[in-house]
Amino acid sequence: MTQQTWDEVGGLLPHDEFRAASEAIVANIEQVIEGKTATVRLALAVLLAEGHLLIEDVPGVGKTKLAKAMARSIDCSVRRIQFTPDLLPSDVTGVSVYNQETHDFEFRPGAVFANLVVGDEINRASPKTQSALLECMEERQVTVDGVTYQLQTPFMVIATQNPIEMEGTYPLPEAQRDRFTARIAMGYPDPGAELAMLDGHGATDPLDGLRPVSDAATVRRLIGHVRQVHVADAVKQYAIDLVTATREAPDLRLGASPRATLQLLRTARAVAALEGRDYVLPDDLQALAVPVLAHRIIPTADAQLARRTTDAIVAELVHRLPLPHDRKRSPYDTRPPAPNNGRGPYEPRRP
Repeated sequence: MTQQTWDEVGGLLPHDEFRAASEAIVANIEQVIEGKTATVRLALAVLLAEGHLLIEDVPGVGKTKLAKAMARSIDCSVRRIQFTPDLLPSDVTGVSVYNQETHDFEFRPGAVFANLVVGDEINRASPKTQSALLECMEERQVTVDGVTYQLQTPFMVIATQNPIEMEGTYPLPEAQRDRFTARIAMGYPDPGAELAMLDGHGATDPLDGLRPVSDAATVRRLIGHVRQVHVADAVKQYAIDLVTATREAPDLRLGASPRATLQLLRTARAVAALEGRDYVLPDDLQALAVPVLAHRIIPTADAQLARRTTDAIVAELVHRLPLPHDRKRSPYDTRPPAPNNGRGPYEPRRP
């Protein structure tokens, strides 16, 4: 198995084509998920940031439907894994089987060999099986019997779990939680969206008629476009300040990792591109702080007794941390003033 490189993909998409392709994916998913535009766009941003998504919410709010709708909106390989206590690591990664005809072992790929892998109720599998995803999610490869197999590009794991029903479940290892770029919650729909759902979903399942509006090659070009989004030094410093604040917070015994800083910036690039910008604003980092950082941190015992959630702790840190407010010059920039010819402080220099 070979991994496609960017040279094999081709050139980047122009801004108008990027917008048309991304909006088509969002609109297609919204045929199934009613009234959750912000959630759908964040899920697409995680895909374009080359990350993985954890959907955590109560039963019946559309966690699996969102994952399946995104998978069906892109014409690429999709595999679904129903995580159960008897699931084995080899079911995920694959196994070498002895071939009687060739008198040799041959590798049979597991469910992880796909562009989009949907893991339903991921916390119902044992930690041993969950750890089979660690190498896949971080290094985009699988090693079985000493042989390494590269995964396809794009590659994304979309996992769901129920935070309420704890009987028969295993908590996700911290190393695995840290590999998920963002954690989102669907939430209950508003009455108008729920009424529209009754009209549209009452007789048939809209997933049955969902057709792809993009393909793997286009998604690779979308990812290449996101990689070129400009991040100013002031914005990078603000991202570091956000993550450092979690490491120094008295309510936390474990702060966010350097991987969190990197994925925060990558996701901010994707969000900026989806909003039609070729540069990241500090506001993007503020909006993403809770979904990207909250699932990676561990509160102290006192904070848990006070029923303080990690979402609330991160939101408070964001509120307290000063935002670069001088749009003409960032307070983090210590270089001598220079003319910018009307360019904003976070925009890239134009030729």
